[in-house]
Parts: sequence; structure tokens; C-alpha cells
Amino acid sequence: MRRRTVLQSLAAVVVVRPLTKLGLLAQSAQPSALKDREIATIKAIAEVTLPSAAGAEGRDQGVAQFVAWVRNYKEGADRGHGYGNSQLAQPTGPSPASRYPAQFAALDKAAADQGAASFAALAPAARRAIVENALNTPQPTTRLPARPTGANLIADFMGLYFNSPEAVDLCYRAAIERDTCRGLENSEQAPRPLGGH
Repeated sequence: MRRRTVLQSLAAVVVVRPLTKLGLLAQSAQPSALKDREIATIKAIAEVTLPSAAGAEGRDQGVAQFVAWVRNYKEGADRGHGYGNSQLAQPTGPSPASRYPAQFAALDKAAADQGAASFAALAPAARRAIVENALNTPQPTTRLPARPTGANLIADFMGLYFNSPEAVDLCYRAAIERDTCRGLENSEQAPRPLGGH
């Protein structure tokens, strides 16, 4: 009986693997990584939503962080359990990015209505007006999510950035390095100012 089970398992692997390689079986329902045009749109959003103190390098880092989050999202992943909680959390659901294509299209349509080829091609003031409208329609966004939810592309991007350790450091202009595991040595001292001064 055991031998039969092993042989059935091996047969299943032999049959499923070629079908997966040929694309006949979907490997996952997960959306693909963001396209170049979509990344250009996110960069254009970053220019009008992230603090000027972040500079071009900080904005690029925020965009890269968002793109990596979308690319690395795993549907059905085990989320473990929270600190002090003995019950496992539900596995992750569908990628929030599956709701983004329509939102990217809406941004480009708003830009086309103003005569631009794309959202990224608009002047910053026009982009800012579209972003404000997107954050307030159909109802105002009153809270930025710590992790993307798919409900609002712009709020998801801003929320991921503003909840990052880099944004906290920039806000306080000090190397707080949130989420970094540090020892107690020198813990009584204030974090060093950004730039090492």
C-alpha cells in the first residue's frame, strides 16, 4: 500500500511538471510584477507625494520598496501568529496589486483629459491635483495603510513609504532605525542625527 502511494506521487510530479512548464497549469493566480509604464507612474506619484527632504534618492528608494513589495507578495503565505497570540493568522489573500490596473488606467485617463500622453508626462502641479482627487474620491482617504490593501494605489504607496524606517528617520532627522534589532549598549543616548553630525 505504501509503495502504491509513493508511485502515485511520483507519477503526479512527472505529469504536472511538464504541464506547468508549458503554461497549461497556472502556477499561481498572482499578478505579474509592475510594468515599466506603471513604475514610471509610481515615480511620478512619488515626486508629488513624498517629502522634498527625501530627495531624488529617497523617492527612488520608496518606489523600489513598493515595486519589490508587489513583486514579492505571496498569495496564501503563512503569516504565523502575532506576538503573544497562540492562534495562527489567516494566510495572505489575493495580491492587492490585482486591483491596480484599473487605477493606473484612471490616472492615465485623467492625464489624457488634460492633453497629456500619460500621468507621468503631466507637470507636477497637474499631477498633484489628480492625486488629491484620487485620494478624496469617492470618499476621502483618512488613514494610510501600513501595508498595501489595493483599495487606493496612491494611499498604498504613501502608506508603505511613511511606515518605513527610512521615513521615520527622515521625520525625526535622526537615525532611529526602527525595526533594527539593537542591543542595550548606549540605549540611554539619543539617536545620532542624520548625516552623522
